[in-house]
Amino acid sequence: MKNTKKKIWQSIALGLALTIGMYAFSPAAEAAAKKPLRIEEQGSFTVGGTYKQRPGTFTQENFIAEDGQRAYGDFAYVEYQKPVKAKKLPLIFQHGGAQSKRTWESGPDGREGFNTQFVRAGYSVYLVDQPRSGESNLSTEAVTPDTPWASNPMYGDKTLYVLSRIGHYDEAGNPVPNAQFPAGEKNYQAFQQSWTIGSGPLDNDLNADVLAELVNQQKDGAVLVTHSMGGTIGWRTALRSDKVKAIISYEPGGTPFVFPETEMPKLTEARFKALSASAMGIPMEDFLKLTKMPIVLYYGDYIKVGSENVGEDKWGTEFAMARQFVDVVNRHGGDATLVHLPEIGIKGNSHFLMQEKNNEEILQLALKWLKEKGLDK
Repeated sequence: MKNTKKKIWQSIALGLALTIGMYAFSPAAEAAAKKPLRIEEQGSFTVGGTYKQRPGTFTQENFIAEDGQRAYGDFAYVEYQKPVKAKKLPLIFQHGGAQSKRTWESGPDGREGFNTQFVRAGYSVYLVDQPRSGESNLSTEAVTPDTPWASNPMYGDKTLYVLSRIGHYDEAGNPVPNAQFPAGEKNYQAFQQSWTIGSGPLDNDLNADVLAELVNQQKDGAVLVTHSMGGTIGWRTALRSDKVKAIISYEPGGTPFVFPETEMPKLTEARFKALSASAMGIPMEDFLKLTKMPIVLYYGDYIKVGSENVGEDKWGTEFAMARQFVDVVNRHGGDATLVHLPEIGIKGNSHFLMQEKNNEEILQLALKWLKEKGLDK
């Protein structure tokens, strides 16, 4: 009897130990185990915006009519945190297409996102929902048919999973994630629930205008952190504001890189031509503004022109364009660096590398780069 009771208690103890162990090593538990954040100030606000007004006079007798009423929109929503004894330059985060500030907030499995990790490193963090997206979802223009994720909800499933190189699918149609993306149906659904439908046409000049307004509000300027289609917004913002002190860009692409009008790049075509990287020419005087600040571009794994995987092929063309962009910036006296993670031994990352299992390792690269450039004071 005593041996039986002993075995029962041993089994219970082992079960508790395994449960506690599983919890202790979960991303949420690891985050909770870290030192508490020391925040001096936090809040939210909007930047920019405009309205359009219908002619006529508003009356309560016909209060649902458009007469005399305004459509407000085209602003950015900004959420920020400033740690105690913050470093001089804040980081302003610009998300990519069909995304929102959620890009930076956490991984699909609940692990700490770049917003919290950079605050822990001493930086003030500003997360932006660009005009007509996320919590900035008011537009003065109606959404257009060329926004595919607005006209077809199914587009956000397997299409964007593959294009983002999160992974592939087996013969039964089940998702197979890459090495760094957290596995399992729960994490797959969490990723798929991060997409956002734009409430109006994509206008990256509008987005850059508003982002430049936010940068100009910072006393000493700011460092831009961009992702994907947000890359072109970062380049264009630096053309509009001399307070952009540096740019960290995670897999810029999907919208044009900028080049001098007289030095347009060689285009690499994807198997599906519409997915190919693109470029736009600007006056040399404007392009040279990009040579006045340090720039770093990070790209993950599974990038290969000609791959049967449409995402790998598409991002192969973007990576080829990024190489030319960096070369032109540096040829004109700039300081641009292109980092391909597999080439430095960091393998298995997708287009959403900031959300994956090794995101802390990837963040450390940026912290080291900021220190090297004297931007960590």
